[in-house]
Amino acid sequence: MKKLTASLLVLVLSSSIAVAHAQQKNDTIKTKEIEGVVVTALGIKREKKALGYASQEIKGDVLREGANTGNLSSQMAGKAAGVQVVTSANFGGASSVVIRGMKSIGGNNQALFVIDGVPVSNNNSSISSDYTIFDGGNSISDINPNDIESVNVLKGAAASALYGERASAGVVVITTKKGKSRKNNEWGVTLSTEYQYGEIDKSTFAKYQNKYGSGYGGSSFLDADVNGDGIDDLVVGTNNDASVGTAFDPNLMVYQWNSLYPQLPGYHKATPWVAAKNTPIDFFQAAQTTSNSVTIEKGNETSSILINYNNFLTTGVMPNSEQKKNTISAKFDYKVTDKLTATVYSSLTMQNTKGRNATGYNDNILTGFRQWWQTNTDIYEQRDAYMNTGQNITWNLNGYSDPDNFFTPAYWNNPYFDRYENYQSDRRNRFFGYGMLNYKFSDAISLTGRVSTDFAYQTNEVRKAVGSKAEAFGLSQLNAASGFYMSNLYTNELNFDLFANYNKKFDNEISLGGVLGTSIRRNVIETIDASTEPDQSGEGLIVPGLYAIRNSAGQVLPAQEFRATSTLPRGYAQVSLGYKDTYFLEGTGSLDLSSNLPDGENLYFYPSVSASVVLSNLINQNWLSFWKIRGNWAQVGKTTDNYRLIDTYNIRSLYNGIPIVDPFSYKNNPNLKPERSTEVEVGMEARFLNNRIGFDVSAYKTNSKDQILMVPISGASGYTRKWYNAGELENKGVEVQLNVTPIKSTDFKWDMNINWAINRSKVLSLNEGINNLQLGSGVNSVTFNAEVGKPYGEIHGTDFVYSPDGQKVIDPETGAYMITTSRNNSIGNIMPDWTWSVRNSINYKAFTFTFLIDGQQGGDVFSGDMLYGTDTGLYPETLAIREPGVILPGVVMQNGQYVQNNVPLSADNAPSETGSINASANYPSSQFVYDATFVKLREAAIYFDIPKSLYANTFIKSMKFGIFGRNLWIIHKNLPYADPEAGYTGGSSIGVNGGNLSRGYSIGAMPTTRTFGANFTINF
Repeated sequence: MKKLTASLLVLVLSSSIAVAHAQQKNDTIKTKEIEGVVVTALGIKREKKALGYASQEIKGDVLREGANTGNLSSQMAGKAAGVQVVTSANFGGASSVVIRGMKSIGGNNQALFVIDGVPVSNNNSSISSDYTIFDGGNSISDINPNDIESVNVLKGAAASALYGERASAGVVVITTKKGKSRKNNEWGVTLSTEYQYGEIDKSTFAKYQNKYGSGYGGSSFLDADVNGDGIDDLVVGTNNDASVGTAFDPNLMVYQWNSLYPQLPGYHKATPWVAAKNTPIDFFQAAQTTSNSVTIEKGNETSSILINYNNFLTTGVMPNSEQKKNTISAKFDYKVTDKLTATVYSSLTMQNTKGRNATGYNDNILTGFRQWWQTNTDIYEQRDAYMNTGQNITWNLNGYSDPDNFFTPAYWNNPYFDRYENYQSDRRNRFFGYGMLNYKFSDAISLTGRVSTDFAYQTNEVRKAVGSKAEAFGLSQLNAASGFYMSNLYTNELNFDLFANYNKKFDNEISLGGVLGTSIRRNVIETIDASTEPDQSGEGLIVPGLYAIRNSAGQVLPAQEFRATSTLPRGYAQVSLGYKDTYFLEGTGSLDLSSNLPDGENLYFYPSVSASVVLSNLINQNWLSFWKIRGNWAQVGKTTDNYRLIDTYNIRSLYNGIPIVDPFSYKNNPNLKPERSTEVEVGMEARFLNNRIGFDVSAYKTNSKDQILMVPISGASGYTRKWYNAGELENKGVEVQLNVTPIKSTDFKWDMNINWAINRSKVLSLNEGINNLQLGSGVNSVTFNAEVGKPYGEIHGTDFVYSPDGQKVIDPETGAYMITTSRNNSIGNIMPDWTWSVRNSINYKAFTFTFLIDGQQGGDVFSGDMLYGTDTGLYPETLAIREPGVILPGVVMQNGQYVQNNVPLSADNAPSETGSINASANYPSSQFVYDATFVKLREAAIYFDIPKSLYANTFIKSMKFGIFGRNLWIIHKNLPYADPEAGYTGGSSIGVNGGNLSRGYSIGAMPTTRTFGANFTINF
């Protein structure tokens, strides 16, 4: 695969150079237009050639050329070097955007999003009612993609220094559109409509063996008198959730789950013992999305206005899932005088979502489908049973195994009952807006004042209907067979900015620029969580179907309330010096004052310096269009979250009117100080043959010290963990952008954009006496770690015992593999070796064809689904080890020497009808660690500009029609039955941001949705 890719790339590039060289005489692009102007920190426009740091621009049309996912961050995937976008397959789910690797071991590594110079929230929202976690998405999805003119990715610390401590992980600068001028000062109107159809990619979902049915081992059947005729019948064991039982035989008549319910037409009827015709892959439905937008705009020399309305409706591939989102935005620019300009932007998003899928292990239908299922259960029969009765008629009833609780679910509800009765919903209203005044004292000096607000209010609800499997639910975490959970979340961020900008070129060919400013940020977050509580019978609701806290069957606990306010005033300055438009030098300094750090440590300063030289101004060659080298050194400080200095307590409940107060399990630290990241970067940009071929290469090294981590401490202190400044993490990497125009003529143009990036991390130190910090945990005691001397994200677990020459050693007594007793073996790492993408854009007359192929090489993913799914005999791979007498490949010690194994599995280990697969005992965790390499056809689109001759002499200005697809083809992957990108999005055991571990752990993941669609746009 790698050799083929490399060969094709060399062929394309070599032919491109030849064709471009032959055609260069027809190209009239001026050198001064090559670099252009980009938007940098604070929304300030700069000449790109003067920048001493790496940035990469993505045009708005490129972002929108594929399917509208409803989430801007997911549409960035594969479109910038060094930017890793992990897209979730969850309905309405989050996407993780990480630039240049994980810089914080225990904190947020998400890039800062900025709109027109104003930071905006991009929090990942996890919704939970008990152990169940729903992916609430990331809040940048509230931004309407149709508002975006361009996106500029500021990758390094020097590039983002003026944004302060929140920009330590890089910045995504969004520039919104403004109203365009039309002839005769006319209004312009754009109507756009889009339809999408999606279905699951079957390669990312479970495939079932069809030879064996119900059972944990041994026979699938119980003997019971079903018809009351005194004769024992063969009844399928319904209280188990595995398929390690009797081989299917169509001549064998048995009583299954649907013969045990009097409500069903199959009551007391035996059916042939065969594999189900309809498996859980048939549970998924077609996803459909419509997106309609209206844009009204007008612009002239003194003012512009743009108003945009978008209606986005989508249903997921899971039954009873839908999202309705309405966004209205407006931008006004007005030149009050020749010197004073006013700008106002506002955006209101109203979103209702129903039926988000659960994530992780607990209460997740996908966990059942992928791990715990009987292959004799027909999913459509489950559907009909629920649809015809409205009751929780499950395949997994206790039945004859527990006659006292005959119809009670053993482990799993009817999946349709779960989707239509036990569903989650949320409502979110969000407003973002700013007002800005810019006063030009002269051509060189201007003063800008800006105030912005970004607030959101969200209500989350989780239902558990009467008749459900009793599980931990609500604030008390007591087992409840029904209940209701509700939470309210309010967030608000205010930003005040005032800065002066100076920019002047002198007659002596010296240019001088500078920024001097101050800002204040105020953040508020408020949450209220409440739930019903079960009575002594385990019911949480008095009246079935009435979901309200006052309908609680048990005594309601006091609502959990949380409020936090933080402020961060800061001052900053930047000085830029240029000479002959060739030599550039720049320095910045920032001084922050954080309310979340203690006195004496809450005021911190961090500088940066960068330089660049435009070598093409010194070398006069026709073939050289542009050549620049650059370098920078930068430092960034970083504060911590709320309430990490002084210990606080939780009022859990009342006892005889006296509050029961619990301390938290971790201890805060009044001596914290800010984290600091120091980065060194060098780079080079070049363009050849009149901009037909170009590249941009960057190399960097980042060291993040004094990381604020929750570190394990002795339990004798009364706590298990404590916040410390502990640890240093290093990231080193290289990024490459390559742009080629192989063919360019009057009617035909082919552009190719290639991105490639490699990042290597290393944990240099942790707290004194600690060599490893656990970041999170998975099933089978697998952990994800920051280990000193190793890359971030080491996977630890049990491993095979190996012979000196690397072969797996067999236990001569059992015929099974020997497994290490230690669970601290390094069995993988979650981070990729390198990432890449190739985007092609081909224009022929009125047609535009684009496609994006991207992927990653290396990295590892631990599959909890494969571990348990092998335990339960679901997958075809288990058939090879189902028969008695299996001899596992490996070596065995005989007479002091290792020889090829010839010892069959013993009866206790053999997966026959007298034993069980028992995979998690016969195999170590490393057996279920897979290479996360993948190659995807991420997007493809064809657009056609409808000829104007068809609507000449009408009010129509232009029309465009397009068809597109997203996630069209996973060309290569090594992880079976799942998408390597569709990782776990829940939290971790130590409070690490969930986005940090959104790769490397596959458990209960949604299958990827393959989407096709069409778009029509008309301007008049």
